[in-house]
Amino acid sequence: QVQLVESGGGLVQAGGSLRLSCAASGRTFRSSDMGWFRQAPGKEREFVAAISRSVYSWSSSRTYYGDSVKGRFTISRDNAKNTVTLQMNSLKPEDTAIYYCAADNRGPSYSDYLAYGYWGQGTQVTVSS
Repeated sequence: QVQLVESGGGLVQAGGSLRLSCAASGRTFRSSDMGWFRQAPGKEREFVAAISRSVYSWSSSRTYYGDSVKGRFTISRDNAKNTVTLQMNSLKPEDTAIYYCAADNRGPSYSDYLAYGYWGQGTQVTVSS
């Protein structure tokens, strides 16, 4: 079992920044691929970013981004603290959504929300124009 708790959401003006965090517990964090998704009212869940597992303590993780956030968002992980972070810059009103942290990607695609086994409760991000 994996428990995920998101934090860091809130209200921000367009052009501003927010930093979301996801605290994970319950199993070996380093061996889990992690992802962020978002869902706006009336829309399907959308892939935001993903970061691959760290097979070895010295190995780096690969990152993946949805087209709409490339160049503005950055995903990172801290295996010592069991956290994954989403730094969001240059926010736009269309980034408004509930953001969800996901863990344990079972393949084959990082961007498919059905591939993830565990989810957090979500955190609201609202960007005003």
